[in-house]
Amino acid sequence: MDLNLAYVLMIATLGFFGYVGYHAVTKKELEQDEFLSARGSQSSLRIGLSLFASGMGIWILFGPSEVGYWGGFWDVVGYAVSASTPFLLLAYVGPMIRKRLPEGVTLADYVRMKIGRPMQIYVGIISVIYMFTFLFAEFTAIGKAMFVLSGMNPLIPMLAVGAVTTAYTAYGGLPASLQTDRFQAWVVLWLISVLFLILFVGDIGTIISDAKAYNPEGEMNWSIGSMSYMESFSSGLALVVAITAAEMFSQGNWQRAWASENDDALRKGSILAAVLVFPLVFILGVLGTVVAAKGTATDPSAAFFVLLQDVNLFFVAGFIVLGVALVCSSVDTLQNAITASISRDLSDARMNLNHARIATIVMIPIAIYLATGPSIGGFTFNAASVFGIFLFADLLAAATVLPVFLTLWSRINPKASLIGGICGLFSVVLYGVYVSDLSTGIGYLISPTNEFGLANLSVFLSALIGSGMATVILSEVMNQLEQ
Repeated sequence: MDLNLAYVLMIATLGFFGYVGYHAVTKKELEQDEFLSARGSQSSLRIGLSLFASGMGIWILFGPSEVGYWGGFWDVVGYAVSASTPFLLLAYVGPMIRKRLPEGVTLADYVRMKIGRPMQIYVGIISVIYMFTFLFAEFTAIGKAMFVLSGMNPLIPMLAVGAVTTAYTAYGGLPASLQTDRFQAWVVLWLISVLFLILFVGDIGTIISDAKAYNPEGEMNWSIGSMSYMESFSSGLALVVAITAAEMFSQGNWQRAWASENDDALRKGSILAAVLVFPLVFILGVLGTVVAAKGTATDPSAAFFVLLQDVNLFFVAGFIVLGVALVCSSVDTLQNAITASISRDLSDARMNLNHARIATIVMIPIAIYLATGPSIGGFTFNAASVFGIFLFADLLAAATVLPVFLTLWSRINPKASLIGGICGLFSVVLYGVYVSDLSTGIGYLISPTNEFGLANLSVFLSALIGSGMATVILSEVMNQLEQ
């Protein structure tokens, strides 16, 4: 595509979302609570569209197809399930937590009420690590997408997206993000439907046969890439455990829990988001296996874009608009959510509205800098390192998610929950000692991967099961002692 046309499309799309975000709050006098929570203002449809839009970042054009390219059927299924299960869990536990803490903003607010300030800080740190990594991964992805589609310098779309989303989120907070989410969700749904129809109107028989075929260079490059390959169940399940646990600590979802006008709106909206997300991620994963059948891609992380070669101008233009809509929908959510975690959880609610706005602005240059792939102290921020940071945050979340949510059960002792999270990490070390030695167990805490560099199901299950068992058993013991 002509570079000047790509600039026009990008600027026009960003300009539209910037206007929507700004206009959403021009007639309002925002207080800090509304800036962070938009409490009780959203219907079920709006919540569903917002959860869908905020969850569907530009990662969906990279992640699912790369997973399909490498792993085959169960990895694709696992990725699609892991994208939708956090919303299903939110539909179930969200109303419970809203009932117990009507004035909350983040999940860590509830954690403080039930377990205490130390656990609130710990959950806040996990959340910020995960969300900030997600943030600069999104900037990396939009830079790569615009380069692949138009040859644009990757730094330019990063800066443009960062400037526009920061402007309307720092000004309008969560209400501005919720308003843009509605438009972004409809743009994404409409464009992805039209573009999929155009893509599949071709030789559907060839697409299906390619999806079933194995990568002809797979043995050399560790790529299976076939929907016929059914032996990747453990790695697919590992994705479900790891991503679901981490997404439960994504504060953008919890902000929307309190933004819902009532429990029914939250429940219906969350289910709607899950229903929209699953088929989208699944189809994009299948398309990754289609690319694998054609042989090894130059860049497997951009496997989906191989299918866009030699397509007409309209098709490429549609994906530029789609890419910008996707990245804005996730970036503005992450900015708001990180700001909420910092101002509520890490600073103990001592930040005022202006300080929260400053935090929103300051994080973006840092995220864009990391997205350019710098080397800091011998550590390079490339795709592999970002994946490693994600997995580290995922493991912390897997060891914490049950101790937190088990507190919804009246027999769980808060002190046991705090110790249970620590026991979850200790269980990982014990698993490493069981299969090898102490150094392996400690290594799993930093890098919970298998010999292929993928998420290690056994490590994540040891964190999940160990933390849950410790929380329940210790609660029974402590309750007996306190009687």
